[in-house]
Amino acid sequence: HDRYFLDRVANRMFELDGGQIYSYKGNYAAFLEAKAIREENEAATFEKRKNLFRRELEWIRRGAKARTTKQKARIQRFEELDEKVTNGKPASEKLDITLNGSRLGKQVFELKDASKRFGSRTILNHFNLLVKPGDRMGIIGKNGTGKSTLLNILAKQIPLDEGEFIMGQTVKIAYYTQESEDMDENKRMIEYIKETAEVVNTSDGKTISAAQMLERFLFPPFTHGTPIRKLSGGEKRRLYLLKILMTAPNVLLLDEPTNDLDTQTLTVLEDYLEDFPGVVITVSHDRYFLDKVAEQLLVLQGEGAIESFYGNYTEYLEKESALEAQKTVTVTAKPTKPIEKEKKKRMTYSEKKEWESIDEDIETTETRLEEIASEMAKTGSDFTKAQDLMKQETELNEKLEHLIERWSYLAELAEKE
Repeated sequence: HDRYFLDRVANRMFELDGGQIYSYKGNYAAFLEAKAIREENEAATFEKRKNLFRRELEWIRRGAKARTTKQKARIQRFEELDEKVTNGKPASEKLDITLNGSRLGKQVFELKDASKRFGSRTILNHFNLLVKPGDRMGIIGKNGTGKSTLLNILAKQIPLDEGEFIMGQTVKIAYYTQESEDMDENKRMIEYIKETAEVVNTSDGKTISAAQMLERFLFPPFTHGTPIRKLSGGEKRRLYLLKILMTAPNVLLLDEPTNDLDTQTLTVLEDYLEDFPGVVITVSHDRYFLDKVAEQLLVLQGEGAIESFYGNYTEYLEKESALEAQKTVTVTAKPTKPIEKEKKKRMTYSEKKEWESIDEDIETTETRLEEIASEMAKTGSDFTKAQDLMKQETELNEKLEHLIERWSYLAELAEKE
């Protein structure tokens, strides 16, 4: 650890860092300089990954389907990127918002021989369900099968026609619905939140003020005095989500949260749910979100038919795909010679220059797409202008796809440098 000694006797340095060993030519002074450069490069690469992750996460949330080889590869790259960004996230960027909820007893929900109909449409048909402490359930199914109705029954907002619904005495529900509660839009954000609680307690015994919770839900301090009427629709939904979480529930019912929460807010919610000790039951069509929060699925198939599946949404889709494949005639193809994996090459000079500027190119393209969307909203009856803008939008979307493909390719090469 003696720098003076190492400067005089060493001409090669080794650094042990988190299981990795880095080698540097030169003495200790040269090592410090090289290490600073390495850490700067790693920070820049992590920022690039975060930017790409944000864009790809929005694509995944829009319902990406692995219908083509290209899409399958893109989904696989996203999953690899998700792991790198999650594992590489500095501790300072991780949100500690695990609130100390109310104690939950052994009994949560139980439906016994439950039936519910609306006219000729059957939602539940002598259905039995036992929800236990710690359960993480997702409810999926086509529109009109009664997903939101089932949540409303669990929230005691809709009664059963037949059967019995039992709720544990210690259950404290927070219900995020698709319809926000009526907000007094003349109130300021901080006042609205303080109506629920001035401070909340975390699971490790600390306290967090209402202002700190607003910050953790992406509302900077200078916005806390903003009247609710000045917030966007998405910001109002985020504020509403924060308010119900601050009630310290032990059961969360979420109805299509990915429909109207932006990507950043969903990431905060997922961080919260990761350590939430209570029960989570959510209706969603978002594969990525369900994979993160649900370990069991209730699949509403219509006319009261409900299937239980133990596993996440991706595993369910894989099972359904395998069953579908069994129904088709299997054609035996000639065995093909395995293709040797192409060795990764190093970056050329032109690729290095492209890597340095590609983030800016992507950002410029995205900005222009946002401008076009704004311009299209103002075209009115000018059909010619609208047509021209739509053509530009198509071309820019194709360009953005190409840039993202290039980013992924260059990122792999950059890791080999």
